[in-house]
Amino acid sequence: MDFILQAISHHKSSTAYCLAADAKLYYEGENPTISRYEKIIYDFQGRAHRDIYTANHKIKSQFFQFAVDQENNYLLGNGVTFKNGTTKDKLGSKAATFDSQIGLAAEYALVGGVSFGFWNLDHIDVFEITEFVPLEDEENGALTAGIRFWQIDDTKPLRCTLYELDGFTEYIKRPSEDMKVLREKRAYILHTNRAEVDKTAIYTGQNYPGFPIVPLKNNRKGLSELSGRRNTIDALDLCRSNMVNNVDEGNLIYWVLTNCGGMDDLDDVKFFERLKTLHVAHAGTEEGAGAEPHSIEAPFEGTSATIDMLSRELYEDFQAFDSSAVSAGNQTATAIKASYVPLDLKCDKFERQVTAFINGILELAGIDDEPSYTRNQIVNKQEEVQTVLMGAEYVTKEYITRKLLTVLGDADMAEGMLKEMEAEEVDRFDGADLLPEEDK
Repeated sequence: MDFILQAISHHKSSTAYCLAADAKLYYEGENPTISRYEKIIYDFQGRAHRDIYTANHKIKSQFFQFAVDQENNYLLGNGVTFKNGTTKDKLGSKAATFDSQIGLAAEYALVGGVSFGFWNLDHIDVFEITEFVPLEDEENGALTAGIRFWQIDDTKPLRCTLYELDGFTEYIKRPSEDMKVLREKRAYILHTNRAEVDKTAIYTGQNYPGFPIVPLKNNRKGLSELSGRRNTIDALDLCRSNMVNNVDEGNLIYWVLTNCGGMDDLDDVKFFERLKTLHVAHAGTEEGAGAEPHSIEAPFEGTSATIDMLSRELYEDFQAFDSSAVSAGNQTATAIKASYVPLDLKCDKFERQVTAFINGILELAGIDDEPSYTRNQIVNKQEEVQTVLMGAEYVTKEYITRKLLTVLGDADMAEGMLKEMEAEEVDRFDGADLLPEEDK
């Protein structure tokens, strides 16, 4: 139990956990860097103080969430396809379908760098890196154990589950108490026998051929999509915040009082308060005394150009698809595909990781199959349909039907359409037998 607590503490202080925790905040639209940013002013003695006088708006962008969701839905938006139509039914229950769990695992991996899929008898449970401590073999680096932990807040119990090759054990640590075993170690698969009414007796148990938790890495090193791109997001959020701050401060009108040297700070406050309430300014009785309003125009053009430059830089850094590039006019299929090249290159690498993850789950479930994917692209439907029809004489009717329905976004109707076509062929053949010989 001491080892479990030490492992959790060490995991929370690791670089991977800290980056994943920050990335999760970025994904939720809470930039932790901008949130911690404060303006500082210094007094005459050189001491630093938080600036409470000037505007300090904190504008946080959603670009990281946009980039992650785009990559995830581009690759897995249409689900995973298997050769055997019954494979998905074996891999997911109604409460946790296979496609939804794979999409969730991919989201966690893109944000945190790695996620973990636990094959739980008939479905997949997905863990984030911020709730799971991976324990790797010191000799071959394989994942052979792990600790899942969760706690609502510091006043609630800490729950832990230690997963090992030969079963799992559940622990609990209540506030101001020592950790203790909640449930003793048990096998992953239990065979039960109902001996009496409403009573179930466990008579045997078994484990999987390997460790039932499979990691899904975002890339070879298991780094978050935020890695290497965080500074650009921070710069964009800072520029946007400064633009709003400048506009806020520029809306303030300041007054220049001439020949009013006898006024102190208290007199200035009284002057300004009277001005706001009565809209009347008394400049004093001295000769030449006067009060003149001035305003500062916020620097817009330079900041706006910087924001546009950083936005373009983020699209390049994240290899994201920019829909504005193909929204103007009737773009050809070639131009649209060219816009998808950066995103395709990035998804090709991530697809290899997803395939390795699914193959690991299939091995645990004892299923022999291969996954494939249909990427979610914007297409010029008219041009795509014409291209498909031009090759109709060289392929089967089934291929043409499936391809056309996929282009039109009705791929789910393929099976029903093929059955209807087959029935029409049968009816036509039967009808031909009834015709006179000269009409056949």
